[in-house]
Amino acid sequence: MDVVAYNRDAWDHEVDDGNVWTVPVDADRVARARQGNWTVVLTPRQPVPRAWFPELRGTRVLCLASGGGQQGPVLAAAGASVTVFDNSARQLGQDRLVAERDGLEIATVQGDMADLSCFADASFDLVFHPCSNCFSESVRPVWAECFRVLRPGGTLLAGFANPLLFCFDKEKEPEGVLELRYAVPYSDVTSPNADERARRDPGDPLCFGHSLEDQIGGQLDAGFVLTGLYEDLHEEGDVTVSYFKAFLATRAIKPG
Repeated sequence: MDVVAYNRDAWDHEVDDGNVWTVPVDADRVARARQGNWTVVLTPRQPVPRAWFPELRGTRVLCLASGGGQQGPVLAAAGASVTVFDNSARQLGQDRLVAERDGLEIATVQGDMADLSCFADASFDLVFHPCSNCFSESVRPVWAECFRVLRPGGTLLAGFANPLLFCFDKEKEPEGVLELRYAVPYSDVTSPNADERARRDPGDPLCFGHSLEDQIGGQLDAGFVLTGLYEDLHEEGDVTVSYFKAFLATRAIKPG
């Protein structure tokens, strides 16, 4: 299966369906960011600490797998030079919509997050990578590419899922039941049995629950130095909220 092509189409459809991560920010949010009053998220709820960011004015930012007209426009309004890179043309269209509406300069590039060969080495000062690598079949190439396109001393801000999130029986979760069913790492392609795969919605994006060894260890192995970490809860109403924090965010530096 061509996972990249499948998820490209799936996320185009998510835009049509109004998925919360495809809804662009409004003009008021952009106006406030222009005045220095801004926040963005790597995970569902908790704003990224402002101390994690460099001075944004003039900073070259790659919003990686971050289409949807949310983080990119806010960072651009705050003064950054923003490139949004995403697999979905419709998601990138949301960023262009905000840019045209509010007079922002945002470059948009379509492609696979694990292949940033369209960018030269040391092209960016900051890579902002919110929870999206669960849609990539392999995550270590993502970290390697982030390291390559960052300048020495550049910053990687990344959000990702706790692999435990993918371990439970998905058909019992709507009943409020968390029953261990799958091993880590998880793959929508290979972990469920044939009957379970047949029952899944064919329009849903394919997900992959990467191990912490690949998520955090993968950053370290790529050459990054980890300088910050926090956890965050899932969105309100998810059954996991009462039991554990389902997402993590990290700040890492490319040594310079």
